[in-house]
Amino acid sequence: PAAQHQLHALCDLSGGFRGWPDPLGQPLNHAATVLVTCSEHLMQQKDETMDRMIFMLNGPNLNLLGKRQPEIYGHDTLNDIARDCDLAADKLDLTLTHLQSNHEGQLIDWIHQAREEAEGIIMNPGAFSHSSIAILDALNTFEGPLLEVHISNIHKRESFRHHSYVSLRAEGVIAGFGIDGYRIAVQHIAKLLTT
Repeated sequence: PAAQHQLHALCDLSGGFRGWPDPLGQPLNHAATVLVTCSEHLMQQKDETMDRMIFMLNGPNLNLLGKRQPEIYGHDTLNDIARDCDLAADKLDLTLTHLQSNHEGQLIDWIHQAREEAEGIIMNPGAFSHSSIAILDALNTFEGPLLEVHISNIHKRESFRHHSYVSLRAEGVIAGFGIDGYRIAVQHIAKLLTT
């Protein structure tokens, strides 16, 4: 708000700024340059303080969390996870976009969207971890950090779950910590974005 008032004051008094140094210390020869320079400076300050966007992608059957095999996946729902992660993200100046689909193509489309809109991805690919080269190829086009999350310890389960294509791209894999793995991923991706 203070910065906005400053810009409004410059607009009101622009006629008096001809030839004066602007707030950035550069001599100016035209009032319009003052206004443009100050406006760009304020926009840059806003961009620097905006929360960083993280896409949190969940794959097939994770919409059934809390109902599906609670002895493995627990009783918490995907909404519970989103709430807890949003609380953690807010403290780290992150904004999470929560997305879930049972369809491979939709997940790929969101990964493509993340290329333009997100600085990082946290992903639980579900069973696509073990089968989808297409998702791996899409993730390889994303330049930011990727963390892979699994609620259960996939290495203690059936042998076909021991291999993950997504792990070939991920900076880290968090498995076996229950829904806490998502919160751990939020905290770690914040560190990756600041190093």
